[in-house]
Amino acid sequence: MAAPLDMDEVRGSFPALAGEQVFLDNAGGSQALGSVAERIRDYLLNTNVQLGASYVTGKKSTERYNDGYASAAKYINASRDEIVLGPSTTQLFRNVSYALRFQEGDEVIVSVVDHEANIASWVDLAERQKLLLKWWKPNSDGPDAKTNPKLLAADLAALLTDRTRLVACTHASNILGSIHDIKAIASTAHAHNPNTIVCVDAVAYAPHREIDVKDLGVDLYAFSWYKVYGPHISLLYASPRANSLLHPLGHFFNPHRTAEQKLGLAGASYELVHGIPAVAAYLSGSRDSASDSDSKWPGIVAQEGKLQATLLDWLGKKGGVTVWGERSADGGVRVPTVSFTVDGWGSRELVEAVERESGGRIGFRWGAFYSVRLVEEVLGLGEDGVVRVSMVHYNTVDEVKRLIGVLESVLASRQ
Repeated sequence: MAAPLDMDEVRGSFPALAGEQVFLDNAGGSQALGSVAERIRDYLLNTNVQLGASYVTGKKSTERYNDGYASAAKYINASRDEIVLGPSTTQLFRNVSYALRFQEGDEVIVSVVDHEANIASWVDLAERQKLLLKWWKPNSDGPDAKTNPKLLAADLAALLTDRTRLVACTHASNILGSIHDIKAIASTAHAHNPNTIVCVDAVAYAPHREIDVKDLGVDLYAFSWYKVYGPHISLLYASPRANSLLHPLGHFFNPHRTAEQKLGLAGASYELVHGIPAVAAYLSGSRDSASDSDSKWPGIVAQEGKLQATLLDWLGKKGGVTVWGERSADGGVRVPTVSFTVDGWGSRELVEAVERESGGRIGFRWGAFYSVRLVEEVLGLGEDGVVRVSMVHYNTVDEVKRLIGVLESVLASRQ
């Protein structure tokens, strides 16, 4: 059994938590570690110069940038050459879409349950290069298929052909919270065609679980550090297979070997790159440590399990409530991003009623959260979408119970 987190130490690491706001909108952006902010401030005040210079401060600036890149790569078990950092996951996927060149009639498979960041670039790519676009829709069988749609490797297999060049899907839905078996998905795609590129959006997964891209067997894998307790910057991993297909977007006179050289376009803010090692140190322990004993991940999984169990238990007992996604609190099948609707209430209406009742001190959201195709085409909901409560390990069970108490009061007002 995982040792419980020291919640005083955890919450003390995030200055924003010292206030009265309850943050239950973390899937839109987590709070930042104080140590991250300190590193950014230090860079801007002491080494804010162009990279590559030979004078003392220039050397230190370059060293800090390279250390940040190395830390980010190690964090996902990749090499420095296999990653690129940039302004957003959306932008990095878009860059990739302009670096890939396929043949007319080749095929791309795109999941309909994804955030639009991992859809729009590939739809545009298919149109520009006259590719066949196939939509990967969740399994429609089973008693809960309507409310808990899942991406299954078996359904993907039916779409694969010898001309499949790219498969795009999400590791965890930013609405449903459901974790997809990416290892099985990648294995299925590569078994059918070793040259197929498997592209995964991990933005909604990364705050909750440790990542090993080599174990997953993926080709493109991206997430945003600002949703993983860090700065507003994102990471994209490109496997050697994917890298070999990327045509460089950079200046002709620069090297064109690594993922950064091909895709980076000077998009990685120096000071934000310097903040990344603080995230890695907090979650996984010191980069120089020979032991993983100081890793927070086992405690994080356990804490988040308590949070989602508390909320899901209440929702499951409440009449007129539909939970969208896994109703199980098992951390093996979901992360603590919980979405629901209530009969007789619009999602926006309910969230705003809770905000009024709580004086705006409880922060959660309503909407489609850039997963419009999932909300409208799969779940069959309108523009109000869902009520989403997105928790992370620094939240407490007391905060979840506080939300439940206000929801009880608001819902009772209409009975």
